[in-house]
Amino acid sequence: MSPATSPPVLPMMAAPGQLPTGPGWSYEMKWDGIRVIAEVDDGVCRLWSRNSRDVSGGYPELVGLAEAPGLELPAVLDGEIVTLDENGAPSFGLLQRRMHVRDPRHLTRLVTEVPVSVRVFDVLRYAGNWLLEATYDERRGLLDSLDIGDPFWEVPPAYSDSEKALDLSAAQGLEGVVAKRRKSRYLAGKRSSDWVKVKPVQTRDVILCGWHPGEGNREGRIGSLYCGAYSEPGGELVLIGKVGSGLDFAILDVLGAELAALEVDRPPFDTSTIPTSDRRAAHWLDPLLVAEVTYSGWAADGRLRHPVWRGLRLDIDPEMVLR
Repeated sequence: MSPATSPPVLPMMAAPGQLPTGPGWSYEMKWDGIRVIAEVDDGVCRLWSRNSRDVSGGYPELVGLAEAPGLELPAVLDGEIVTLDENGAPSFGLLQRRMHVRDPRHLTRLVTEVPVSVRVFDVLRYAGNWLLEATYDERRGLLDSLDIGDPFWEVPPAYSDSEKALDLSAAQGLEGVVAKRRKSRYLAGKRSSDWVKVKPVQTRDVILCGWHPGEGNREGRIGSLYCGAYSEPGGELVLIGKVGSGLDFAILDVLGAELAALEVDRPPFDTSTIPTSDRRAAHWLDPLLVAEVTYSGWAADGRLRHPVWRGLRLDIDPEMVLR
């Protein structure tokens, strides 16, 4: 495969919505990982991220797909890189330890400490033939017939029963399900209601604006993070909550290094609603980093209810994070 600077195709994206039902739909699990387009040819497997970056160098254990005996090349697959926690559920927090590492020495250790695999849910090219105009059912039928033969690549099942899919998603600790219209084509680079993502738990992006020192077993570390969002495009930055749940020591170590270079003297938003003692203890940040949290809703004071940390989102521009 000759060197390339862009992916062969951009991924199709699902639209958020209510769960559609009926015989015209198929249901797949929604995986909590990194979306990748896998381009395979001439003994080479190249992995492209959603924002068109070649991330192959960060996942050396995944490029063995190029030698899979049951895959006729050239081929292009669509899937999600995941890593599993101690309960066997995908963990975006753990996966972040792999996301930006390219040093071979560090990768040798992380391949064992933070193993990854790919959940493949679509085939876009096979034996040199593009399948973008084929229906979902036609592509899925081909995908299910493949003998990939690599322990790091898995084709998870699709379901015809919407409620069963939702129940299985919850039981496995997953994000939800993606409903896919059986007659739909693959709309590369577009977000379409032919694919509908349904999340039992709400998620959103937040801007990291400061942190409060921890206590007890978090003494000397970050205890919680002040979260902000812009009131409107080009508007003012406002406080929308404070997150401390979901931050383990490994994440706190990564955050400590990331946030140290962003500390500023003045808060980036109005702090009049924060208690004086908390304001004095806070470390304020230049609002350049975005993270993702889950939450149960909005409180009357305009803040997130029960936010839980999910991970940094280095692919999101903070100016796009709106209240």
